[in-house]
Amino acid sequence: MAAVRVRQQHQHQQVQQPITPPSPQPTIIRRKKTNQKFEKTMLIILVSIIAVLGVLVLNKQAAIQTTSMDIQKIESEADEIAKQNVDLTVRVSELSTYENIWKKGKELGLTQNEKNVKVVPGE
Repeated sequence: MAAVRVRQQHQHQQVQQPITPPSPQPTIIRRKKTNQKFEKTMLIILVSIIAVLGVLVLNKQAAIQTTSMDIQKIESEADEIAKQNVDLTVRVSELSTYENIWKKGKELGLTQNEKNVKVVPGE
């Protein structure tokens, strides 16, 4: 009888192997439509903000470019005026010589009166 019991226990142990349940399939969680609407709304708002910021950046870049062109134009005008000033300074120097003043005075009918001449120290 002991051999029968051992045999039954042996068979019983073989039968009692744990049964592994099949691996559960991933469950699909469906989101509520309200979350999808919220996400779509937020995405539209984000894209709109990015678009507006992009337009603002382009607008500022255009303004900077226009200002830069204006600055270059004014600088070129200032250079031209500086050249004219140098030319006029040279012309004043040429016309301020004693000979030119004496010649112009004679043309206008002026004469030299030695009694009215005052000597001024030169610069």
